[in-house]
Amino acid sequence: MEDQSTRIGATVASSLSEPLLLPAKTVDDNDSDVEAQLLPCYRTGTSVSRTCLNLTNAVSGIGVLSMPYAVAQGGWLSLALFAVVGAVCYYTGTLIARCMRANPAAIASYPDIGHYAFGDAGRRAVAFFMYVELYLVAISFLVLEGDNLDKLFPGAGVELAVAGRRLEGKQLFIAVAAAVVLPTTWLKNLGVLAYVSAAGLVASAALTASLVWAGVVSETTGFRPRPSSSNLLNLGGLPTSLGLYFVCFTGHAIYPTIYSSMKNSRHFSKVLLISSVLCSVNYGLTAVLGYMIYGDDVQSQVTLNLPAGKLYSQVALVMTLINPLAKYALLAKPITAAIEERLSIPAGSATARVAISTAVVVSTAVVAATVPCFGYLMSFIGSFLSVMATVIFPCLCFLKIYKADGIRRTEIALIVGIMMLGVLGRNMSHSTRTTTVTEERLSLLARSELARMAIRTAVGVGTTVVGTMVRFFGYLMPFIGSFLSVMDEDESYIPLPLLSQDLQGQGHSTH
Repeated sequence: MEDQSTRIGATVASSLSEPLLLPAKTVDDNDSDVEAQLLPCYRTGTSVSRTCLNLTNAVSGIGVLSMPYAVAQGGWLSLALFAVVGAVCYYTGTLIARCMRANPAAIASYPDIGHYAFGDAGRRAVAFFMYVELYLVAISFLVLEGDNLDKLFPGAGVELAVAGRRLEGKQLFIAVAAAVVLPTTWLKNLGVLAYVSAAGLVASAALTASLVWAGVVSETTGFRPRPSSSNLLNLGGLPTSLGLYFVCFTGHAIYPTIYSSMKNSRHFSKVLLISSVLCSVNYGLTAVLGYMIYGDDVQSQVTLNLPAGKLYSQVALVMTLINPLAKYALLAKPITAAIEERLSIPAGSATARVAISTAVVVSTAVVAATVPCFGYLMSFIGSFLSVMATVIFPCLCFLKIYKADGIRRTEIALIVGIMMLGVLGRNMSHSTRTTTVTEERLSLLARSELARMAIRTAVGVGTTVVGTMVRFFGYLMPFIGSFLSVMDEDESYIPLPLLSQDLQGQGHSTH
């Protein structure tokens, strides 16, 4: 009996001397996978619905104003090309998501994708094209706001007591627009920014509704048969239509930021599909309505066709002003995040974040107000940069990251075709589109023949520069094709003979 009591006491003492924890067990890979699937449910981040608002706002933009003009240039059948471009841009968006899933711990931004695929050189190249594009687009938004507000309130001005000068016209409204968007750039959580995105989406829908209103109540135009709106196909205008269609879906530089902000990033592709469909429907309705109402007389921005003094015209103009304001913070977010990372700013430093965001907004406002016609004369640069971020970089990075795991031959052929479509389409459409938009926007200067010659000369020089860059990229394609070709005889890969012909002609051999 005494021995039994001794044993019980020893057991109790032993149990009390150990922590009250569950027995340790070895965690295998399957347990880690299950944990990885459960953890996102408890992570902080942006919900699916708010991500959908941000993503739709990122895709939807002022390109909707040019949709009727794009149909007028290419004809009704060019809408099939619009569907192809929308599908291509959705697919390249999914490629960005797949690249980020390759190593979630190391990839949180677009430059991280370039670094993971091509090292430091890839990071620098992607960062340059991405940040310059976002910065130029942000400036063009402020220029657009200044021009439209100046037309809406002509002759407005304010005396500056500090500087002793008068701020008026376009410069005044650029400063006002910058002051309006400034607080939105201070927001850290993209979930809160979703409310701003919702305002932008309402503005886009209201713009389409204004066109419907114009078609119903207009006595001179409206929804009636027009000889000038029966053009089925115009081959000469297809390059211009292709370029304008690409502009409608250029939001890829922001996708990694939105992806990283999600509470559950596995739903990104579904959210991207919903956003792309919603934007495509809105774009398509605007294109069809605008072309049905105004026919070939439609201008490069359909709002320019709306009669002055009408209520629906004022609504359309106000909605045009709201959309860029709602998108500005999304454009500035990657730029400010990169600066914070570069300066090693602590994540919780609100003061530093506000200071950096303010500096970015002020710099874009200064450039927009001081550089004459910046937003339009530099449009050729924006066109080239956007196609790099939207088409070229997602395809190249995906091929490089997943080449070791095996990519289906059909998918590689599809990706190569997409890159060719993006580069060739943008290069062909560049000269026509830039000349038209620039001459319309510089109407005061273009009244003289000398100014017209200067504009066309500038466009020609810009086209030459872009063409040279595209040809340089074409020379790099054989090396890229050779690099991405199979290193063994695995059938999951496809050699790229079209991309390696130049190498073979120079005596090199592909592997």
